[in-house]
Amino acid sequence: MADIKDPENTIILTLKDGEVVIELLTDIAPKHCERMKVLAREKAYDNVAFHRVIDGFMAQTGDVENGNMEKDFNLRRAGTGGSSYDDLPAEFSRIPHDRGTLGAARSANPNSANSQFFINFTDNHFLNGQYTVYGRVISGMAHVDKITRGEPPATPDRMITVRVAADVL
Repeated sequence: MADIKDPENTIILTLKDGEVVIELLTDIAPKHCERMKVLAREKAYDNVAFHRVIDGFMAQTGDVENGNMEKDFNLRRAGTGGSSYDDLPAEFSRIPHDRGTLGAARSANPNSANSQFFINFTDNHFLNGQYTVYGRVISGMAHVDKITRGEPPATPDRMITVRVAADVL
């Protein structure tokens, strides 16, 4: 596993192929980072599907309302919900959407991000300044690369567990 410098601001995402370690960028997007930690601590992200996975682009997940594959899961609804919390204001920065960065998924409204996020498979600089970047994969990107593709995938992969490193180390 990666050398974790700040366990309170590190996420461990367990996928079918192994652990993905994500460093949260709290100085860049504090509200988005805090939301991810709250939902991880509530175990809200556990068993949530990757509902939109585009080869050469990104893998999207995080619909805690409709994406839990263990609780009334309907693949057609996955990706349409958020959490019980209010939407977040955009926290745009100069951090580029490079391979392995975490971006906040949202609707056309820049201030509509909630619980959904995506991990970039490649550098997607056309997203720069339009979507909040709030984390980066520091270990396990090879596991992200193995997520089943599709919009939606016929048999989607899921986040098995999502934890704040400080709570499990």
